[in-house]
Amino acid sequence: MLRPMWKRGRGYCAIPGTRTNARRVWSKGLDMRVLLWRAGLVVVLMGALAGCASPRSAGVVPRRSMDAAALSALPVFRGDGTPASMDELVASAVEAEVVLIGENHGHPVGLPWAALVFDRVLEKTDQAALSLEFFERDDQSRVDDYLLGLSDEAAFRKRADLTAGGYPPGHGQMLEAAKANGRPVIASNTPREIIRFLRGKDYDALQSLTAEQRRMFRVPDVLPEGKYRDDFYGLMRGSVESEAGHRGGSGEGTVALTEEQVQERLAGRFRAQSLWDWTMGESVTRALEWGSRPVVHVVGRFHSDFRGGLAQAIERLRPGTRVVVVSVVDEESATFREDDRGRGDYVVYVGPSPGER
Repeated sequence: MLRPMWKRGRGYCAIPGTRTNARRVWSKGLDMRVLLWRAGLVVVLMGALAGCASPRSAGVVPRRSMDAAALSALPVFRGDGTPASMDELVASAVEAEVVLIGENHGHPVGLPWAALVFDRVLEKTDQAALSLEFFERDDQSRVDDYLLGLSDEAAFRKRADLTAGGYPPGHGQMLEAAKANGRPVIASNTPREIIRFLRGKDYDALQSLTAEQRRMFRVPDVLPEGKYRDDFYGLMRGSVESEAGHRGGSGEGTVALTEEQVQERLAGRFRAQSLWDWTMGESVTRALEWGSRPVVHVVGRFHSDFRGGLAQAIERLRPGTRVVVVSVVDEESATFREDDRGRGDYVVYVGPSPGER
């Protein structure tokens, strides 16, 4: 079976909505996932940076808790900007094969809203599966043991090394709903050890790993181009340059990267990003092969916004798959923002992330 995708409070994802736990750091320097995550909170802007037509109202305070009725009443729109509803979104999800819920990790409203969507899907079908970016493939046995009652929650949290940042309440609510309904949970992501090993290398280096290790990831058949790649490079460029300056020190010791070096480092980070996309994509499509419909995959939204790398990987791996993309945008807006046109099949506004106003 597949093993987990998001392990222990990691903050993978690279962008809006990627893991928020800064515990993930490289032995020296910042962990790429943390860098990606930081960029992610910029992406919430970035996907719309070209437009930013409707700035947040000053003084807006993030909502901390909402009941099901209030969550259901949050403004939902189709990707073309026309108004929709929670009921319509759930009906579309049930008819799909894959539902990508692009979230902002740790959001106090966005995650409960996503959990409510999954609850509603489970009310309408007994064939759904849950897939979580925050669990890595090598966690699958731990997830299965908990789902099947071989371990209790305390043992599960300890064995999977779960932290508040890597296993927020909304994710826990979804997993518990799957458990209560006897539905599988897919640990879908590339283990952090593989990403660390890949740093500074091409994919060919992964061939030196054992067959068991190679089961933990899916090398991309092709790397995305166009908007997804361009947005990623734009978001990561600053962190690449600042990291180089930090390593070089200040004054005479400061090291300025050449453009060639910048591009080389960006390419390396994009290879890691794409390895996550293709590994998660393969995990999701395998769940389809096992008979689950729909597979609801919860992921940092940069991976799925504007048919990003994850959506593209699924299409490559299983052409014609019916995918519904839901973008959970951390903005306060009662009307559709032009920046978000085409961001997903559905867009919901859940208010700013904690600390942002």
